[in-house]
Amino acid sequence: MKAFNSLSSRVVPLNRANVDTDAIIPKQFLKSIKRSGFGPNLFDEWRYLDQGAPDKPNEGRPLNPSFVLNQAQFKNAAILMAQENFGCGSSREHAPWALEDYGFKVLIAPSFADIFYNNCFKNGILPVCLSQEAVNRLFELEQDKGLWCDVDLVEQSLEFFNEPSDSADRERLFKYTFDISPTRKNALLKGLDDIGVTLQQAELIDAFEKQYQKRFPWLFNAIVSE
Repeated sequence: MKAFNSLSSRVVPLNRANVDTDAIIPKQFLKSIKRSGFGPNLFDEWRYLDQGAPDKPNEGRPLNPSFVLNQAQFKNAAILMAQENFGCGSSREHAPWALEDYGFKVLIAPSFADIFYNNCFKNGILPVCLSQEAVNRLFELEQDKGLWCDVDLVEQSLEFFNEPSDSADRERLFKYTFDISPTRKNALLKGLDDIGVTLQQAELIDAFEKQYQKRFPWLFNAIVSE
């Protein structure tokens, strides 16, 4: 998992509530247990005008021109903003896999489904909860001028602007802070998933296993008879 510290990106507005995991990555694409390769089928039923399939190439498929990911101004954006209860539905981990594989690193919403929220941290995605009032205000600003955001995990802050970071006319619109547990923050900063966090205690684990084997040697020398 890649470490995450800060990010500056345009915000992609997905002004929908209750976006479930089947909308994020439809069920027909769940056959693979690899974490990569799901990005092209993110929001497949909204993004394309035909029916997608795991064995069907995406090149040449007709795009839905009204769907936000197909609009040129949002190409390569890494921040997605949605409405409440994002990631509801089934607990499939393929949903954050697809979002991360597409390129999203930060999600903003008034609320997230609990299992999806936890799965995001396990896959290097930062989900940020802002108030409903703040999110509605940001959607209005995005519609008027476009919206860019600087994310700072160390400071736990989001700063919103009307221009990208390389613009001389950039004006800060709002700044918000967000809550995150110290454990999750540390894991994202260091790029550690659950296995990585466990392996930080590898020396203690090895010492315990050696002591355990000395204490109960018969458990390790048992002969299994047929």
